[in-house]
Amino acid sequence: MNKPVDFILPRRDVLISMSIPVLGSLFKGYTQTQALTSQSSSSLPEELSPQERATVEKSILAKDLKKYFGEGYSCAESILIVGLHYLRRPEELLCIAGGFGRGMYHRDVCGIVTAGIMTLGLAGAQPRKGRKEAQEWVKQKVQSYWDWWASQAPLHCTEIRKEGTKFETCLRLGLLAAAKIEGLISSDNAPALPKGRSDL
Repeated sequence: MNKPVDFILPRRDVLISMSIPVLGSLFKGYTQTQALTSQSSSSLPEELSPQERATVEKSILAKDLKKYFGEGYSCAESILIVGLHYLRRPEELLCIAGGFGRGMYHRDVCGIVTAGIMTLGLAGAQPRKGRKEAQEWVKQKVQSYWDWWASQAPLHCTEIRKEGTKFETCLRLGLLAAAKIEGLISSDNAPALPKGRSDL
């Protein structure tokens, strides 16, 4: 009787065969985001619409943002510091956003996007039943924020801050993002969070 021969794939081939579907799904997601933002990259508004202004005026984070955005703080630092205030976290954590301004100093993913995700992560670190629940909450909030941003503007500074683009374009996006982040944190399904600062 012949002994069965084990079939062994070289490790490299196994890794490649496992990676292809993952890379495919990532690429698909990236191209979908590009498709969503390609129309908005041509010309972004500099001023808030009346409806946007009404939303921003109701937001604690957006009101606070005006004190920091363009006042010596990068876009990423501005978003994170107002998130820290809202979540009653120490300002010393602001250093986390230090390398994310101007698209990580490579005009890559906008600091408003990255710092918004940081803020949602901090909100997810509030006391909950367990880590798994916290991860799921953050995942859902980040997905909502990402999808919202893709409907508003391109992801990359190179597309947002083209030659001739004014500062007001970024300020408008920052104000809208601050209001969106606050809405995501304080939505009905959010866990118990400390109330935002009352001195803003």
